[in-house]
Amino acid sequence: MAVPTPRCMRWRVSCAGTALKPRSCNTCARTGHCVFGPETFDDKVNRVLDELDSIDAIVAGSPVYYAAASGQITSFLNRLFYAGGRRMAGKLGAAVVSCRRGGAASAFDQLNKYFTISGMPVAAGQYWNGIHGNRAEEAQQDGEVLQMMRTMVRKMTFLMRSIELGKEKYGLPEKEPRIGTNFIR
Repeated sequence: MAVPTPRCMRWRVSCAGTALKPRSCNTCARTGHCVFGPETFDDKVNRVLDELDSIDAIVAGSPVYYAAASGQITSFLNRLFYAGGRRMAGKLGAAVVSCRRGGAASAFDQLNKYFTISGMPVAAGQYWNGIHGNRAEEAQQDGEVLQMMRTMVRKMTFLMRSIELGKEKYGLPEKEPRIGTNFIR
């Protein structure tokens, strides 16, 4: 049996110089697309949404600020998962964070929550995927983190191939209708 080749995309998300309008209209929940698109600004969220069905994995990486992922990636992922969350189930997710000293665990947890709330399996290295250092040269000196990244990539490749083979052999898992519960009575 031929092993399928995973389909991945790499998007570099940058909000520098982009006027993001801090408002919510909820249209994306109804349409699966953000209305603040190319006519408003060059919107990478809609570009990823347009190609979402052709990719198998999403890797989210962020520097750590105040023990959290950057505002740029948080805004991007909020919009991406709000508009396309129903299409994420079964895709593989992985998060990587980079910090000078501390806060990596909470930022790593923040990014992984996008994946798990959307029914995505998460790939890990042999520890939390956190890089320490002020500059790339410092991170290159950390043999453990370099090994962790190689391990994560190998696991991602294995899992994407396994998911594809599983879909061919067994199909997708049955999806139940969502039951929403409000705990305020």
